[in-house]
Order: sequence, then C-alpha cells, then structure tokens
Amino acid sequence: MRVERVDFVSFLTTDLVRAKRFYTELLGLEVESEGEHDIELRAGQVTLDIFDPSSIGQPFAPSPAGLSLRVPDVLAARAELEARGVEFDSDTVDTGACHMASFRDPDGNVLILHRRYAPHEDGREP
Repeated sequence: MRVERVDFVSFLTTDLVRAKRFYTELLGLEVESEGEHDIELRAGQVTLDIFDPSSIGQPFAPSPAGLSLRVPDVLAARAELEARGVEFDSDTVDTGACHMASFRDPDGNVLILHRRYAPHEDGREP
C-alpha cells in the first residue's frame, strides 16, 4: 500500500450550526463544502470534516487526541483567540523544540496551536 496524502480528519459535533460558527468565525477556516449533517473546512493542507454522528445513529464522542494547527506565532495566535473568547486548557508549552497551546471546540474536541522553531535532528529546518 502507498499512502498519497491525508484527505481529511473528522471531528464529531452535537450542533453543526454552533461548530460552523466556531470554526469559521473564531478560527477563520474556509468552508470547502457543506451538507445537511457535516461541513468540510480547509485547515492548511488537510480538510477538517465536522460531522453529526446522530445522523447515522452513532454516538457522539469528542476527540481527545487533538488536531495540531501550525501557526506562525503561537503566542500571537493564542492572544487573538483569547480576545475572541476562546479558553485554553493550560499555559503555552515550550518543549525546547516547539511552542504549543491547547484548547477545545464547543464539543470538547482538542485543538493545538503549534509552531516548531528548532531544526530537526537531521538538520532539516521546521
């Protein structure tokens, strides 16, 4: 098998209208397509599919693993989101290689602002 790319990542929601408002108005993601039970959003090079599982009789559960969003400056992006009312889970983390700050959408799905600043071990720049 040869994987060509990641086409989409899914998060579940209990309220599609609320999710659309959060992802488009607060995070500024662009709508790629919209259906009765899901919305697809452009998140960099990946599509983020927000889906209502009740539409196919499946239970809801938030994603605790998180989707990492690369931003130019984590502190600036965090300040912008906090000014819009987004609450973060903890302080911004500096790992010695990157900055990260996690928060949740209205359904509890984890999102992470991320920026690697240190070169990789093989010398590649981030």
